[in-house]
Amino acid sequence: MPASKEQITDFFTKDFPQTKCQIISVGNGTALVTHPVGHEELRPGGTVSGPTMMALADVALYAAILGEIGIVPLTVTTSFNINFLKRPQPANSIRAESRLLKLGKTLVVGEVNIFSGDDPMPVAHATGTYSIPPQK
Repeated sequence: MPASKEQITDFFTKDFPQTKCQIISVGNGTALVTHPVGHEELRPGGTVSGPTMMALADVALYAAILGEIGIVPLTVTTSFNINFLKRPQPANSIRAESRLLKLGKTLVVGEVNIFSGDDPMPVAHATGTYSIPPQK
């Protein structure tokens, strides 16, 4: 049974209280997630850190998956790749648009584009594979 944006948000609030990501929308194998950018997210030189963008991409894919299969906490990342395409604009937040490419019984593959500010071109592109635990 698919999970709603509210159910996924509640799950993240309870089980991942360290995340600063905010789920904007979920559905149809996609998710839109934002992450605020402040001093803690910047690396020397004033650009958004890679770990911040990687965390955002991981959350966005996880949200899209849970939006299709429901809250299955032990769905885990098994493979993750990110390409940093260009320096993010100075902005108050970055956003991730995720899309599932394949949803199988035990594996899910998806991709994420990360955007900064009003720039229509992505600053990073990620792909990930997730393992869904066997149903009992």
